[in-house]
Amino acid sequence: MKLIQFIPVDTRIPFMRFRNAAMAVSLVLMVLSVGFFLIKGLNFGIDFRGGILVEIRTSQAADIGELRARLSGLNLGEIALQEFGLDTDVLIRIERQEGSSKDQLAAVEIVKQALGAGVEYRRVEFVGPKVSAELIQAGIEAVLLALFFMMVYIWFRFEWQFGVGAVVALAHDVIATIGIFAMLGLEFNLSTVAAILTIAGYSINDTVVVYDRVRENLRKYKVMPLADLLSRSLNDTLSRTLLTSITTLLALLVLYFFGGQVIKGFSFAMIWGVLVGTYSSIFVATPLLISLNLRADKVAGEDEGSPAESKP
Repeated sequence: MKLIQFIPVDTRIPFMRFRNAAMAVSLVLMVLSVGFFLIKGLNFGIDFRGGILVEIRTSQAADIGELRARLSGLNLGEIALQEFGLDTDVLIRIERQEGSSKDQLAAVEIVKQALGAGVEYRRVEFVGPKVSAELIQAGIEAVLLALFFMMVYIWFRFEWQFGVGAVVALAHDVIATIGIFAMLGLEFNLSTVAAILTIAGYSINDTVVVYDRVRENLRKYKVMPLADLLSRSLNDTLSRTLLTSITTLLALLVLYFFGGQVIKGFSFAMIWGVLVGTYSSIFVATPLLISLNLRADKVAGEDEGSPAESKP
């Protein structure tokens, strides 16, 4: 039985020939992302803006679509619903109302009237500005700590040039994701932060695969020019990179179109993250090794390679 080859086995794409153009594209993307963030800002969700949390339990399995239809015309601003534990439990997030605590209680009463009888109210909480500010700080700290520990891991596993290159690529992915959310005005909430951390993990995994092949080729082809060696390493791992990204995107597209409103933001962030993460592994993390003056003699082991293997 003949296997189908989606990607040719012996590709020889000169990736490093396009590194300057790719760096220019990345620079423009970063400037635009920072610009949109500073000018438009992020459309923070209830998690970060504060609001009202209402946990309810219905007598039968909750119909999220019907409940959302009941609450959509109450003029209370953003209202988000999601299943919470059992299929009869629903968590309702209501945008923080202008005014005092009395106005928040009035909004809760409006919601209760819209939901009608047969609903058990298990919890009603108010998320104030202080709590939302703490969540923003915690989200920033989580992303920065993730980047730091990933850099340390890559640094110890490879050389310092690899660690710096990986973190720059990860920062590129994070800033680009924040930028697209700012540009499109999409809701930025805790699930988006989770998506960013997932994107960082996905991207670093892809980068490590490429870096591992770079290190292997540095030991094997000791006299090959670094630009040619990096292009060869990218071609060696191209099939794995593209097929992994494509299969991941297929699953994410299904989630985006059929997964419902609750995970739409998460799915979009992941789709964008897979695209930009694949790009950065090829055109940011790898070309930076040239700019950081990676030397083969620092990577190649004395016990690996032979004179016969020193040329391609």
